[in-house]
Amino acid sequence: MKKFNILLLSAASLLAAGTLTTGCSSDFLDKTPSNDYTAETFYSSDDAVMKAIEPLYNYAWFNYNYRAMIGMGSIRANDGWNPYLNPEFATFQVTSSSTELANAWSSFYMVVTMANQLISDINAYATSDVSEETKNLALGEAYLMRGTAYFYLVRAWGDVVVYENNLALTETPVIPLTKEEDVLKFVIRDYQRAAELLPTASTSMHATKYVAEALEAKALLALSGWNNGGTRDEDMLQQAITLCDDVLNNGPYSLMSNYEDLFKYEYNNFSTQNSETLLAMHWADPLTGTWGNMSANLSDLAWSGSSDVTVWGGIYASVDMIDLYNEDISDSIRFHAAFCTPGAYYSYWDTGNDLVPAAQKTTANGYPQSSGYVYAKKFCQLKKGLPGTTADCGGHLAMMASPLNTYILRLADVYLTKAEAILGNAESTTDAEGLTAINTVRARAGVSALTSYNLESLIKERRKEFCMEYQNWYDMVTWYRWKPQYMLNYFNNKQHRAFMINEGDVLYNDDRTISYRTFPNRQSSPWYFYDRNTSVTVDGETYNPCYWNDCLRLGDTETVYQTVEDGYVYDVDALSRAQDGYDPVTLNEENIFMPYPEADVLRNPYFKQAAQSYDFDDFIIKQE
Repeated sequence: MKKFNILLLSAASLLAAGTLTTGCSSDFLDKTPSNDYTAETFYSSDDAVMKAIEPLYNYAWFNYNYRAMIGMGSIRANDGWNPYLNPEFATFQVTSSSTELANAWSSFYMVVTMANQLISDINAYATSDVSEETKNLALGEAYLMRGTAYFYLVRAWGDVVVYENNLALTETPVIPLTKEEDVLKFVIRDYQRAAELLPTASTSMHATKYVAEALEAKALLALSGWNNGGTRDEDMLQQAITLCDDVLNNGPYSLMSNYEDLFKYEYNNFSTQNSETLLAMHWADPLTGTWGNMSANLSDLAWSGSSDVTVWGGIYASVDMIDLYNEDISDSIRFHAAFCTPGAYYSYWDTGNDLVPAAQKTTANGYPQSSGYVYAKKFCQLKKGLPGTTADCGGHLAMMASPLNTYILRLADVYLTKAEAILGNAESTTDAEGLTAINTVRARAGVSALTSYNLESLIKERRKEFCMEYQNWYDMVTWYRWKPQYMLNYFNNKQHRAFMINEGDVLYNDDRTISYRTFPNRQSSPWYFYDRNTSVTVDGETYNPCYWNDCLRLGDTETVYQTVEDGYVYDVDALSRAQDGYDPVTLNEENIFMPYPEADVLRNPYFKQAAQSYDFDDFIIKQE
């Protein structure tokens, strides 16, 4: 793969690379323009300008979406785990030489540079044949995407390089880092500019002003407490609430009635079928697209048996996520959409092929034997983000390439942003509007309404709502910059990272809870926890009881030896510490933010110096 470095990108090459690699069967990404053009002559029609926008929805994001996104956004948050899929993100041992680290960095700056060039070229070269509406849309989406790239960057690395002029960067390629708070202000300014330019309604999957407002609200919420001594700025919180209200009350979006529909092929694009998507990466059809504009992470996400094309990856539910489900088994809709559980049935999967033999399917519990898919493993493997078989996708599936778009923002996030802004600096709240916001999301998931909520409630809600959507870690960093000690305690004492759950280690109980056994995957001899001091003989066989999350079982059997009612207590931390060579994953200020890519550090001495303030030309955050 060709690697791009922010110091080496030229504006001309970006324009050519971006506009010449689009292609899809829909009206979005449907035509490839001729390569016989220059920037001075290209922007001569609405169609040409619209075509120039499209790489900002796919090509620019490719190197992030391909692999790094999984580790950075979800595995780092401990949504799931696979010891063979970039485990350094989960164990917080990412180094500056990491390939995926460099890919993500270059991808975010590809978005920035493409957006900069689009802003510059449209202002300089758009002819009178380009309508004002199209010009504003293109500029608005460029500001929107640039702000979004920087929003990811600041929550992944902290201080980063900020630039708005590609030509100036080419002339002076070595520039200082910008302070975290100023990066967030830059993000907010871009979102405000986007909101002023974007229309209130849009077709063909393009953004509206409400998308910019929703993202601005999220950025304001982050900035309100960022390195602010544990207190959030009340004016910023109120502005975030006002923005959320405009999106929720006036925007053309609504929650999907069925949570699981969000992750099906038939509801993939902006349309009347998917009313919840505000912003997403849009990928070309796997059958006609090219490397760079397709979503090429299917082989990492999918597991053998989940598709009829060749895949070799798979993510397993983390101990955290299973514990969260067991804490409230009524939240089965979201868990069922995120991970497969033993015996789980998906009516819309495997509609044209038999992924499992008919003999393994059952009519018990109403499962039809002739259609759909029954998960026959004793495991919890990823479901969310997997499109199923070729027939389930209307034929639009290929090895590595998924037809599913990548969510950046959906409406549920706006409800939870509003709820968090209303919580503000309070320990907890019973505010009616805040409760309506969080309970609207919960109601769609089929769980009971809260009568009060606090930060812990919001963390749990976000983790379950956005599990394996590559967003949870970024929200955790925002909370860390607001309440560092609270989040360090959460990371190190309430989460359990790098714990392995193998096939055969998961049982679905009659009461709908999940039993599992696990072991830490970071010790000298990783294996299950057994009570070596106790021997039990049954039918001539001698067993050491094995520790499961809810009971002791005899050896490797499913026979229960001791239950919670019998006095059984499960403490996975204590069991882990007692293991020889146990190496816990510990988070601190040194590893929460990722290291800068080695190549950039070598080229730019400012990476080893203190970040500087950004010159905003008297920009202040607008008060609504």
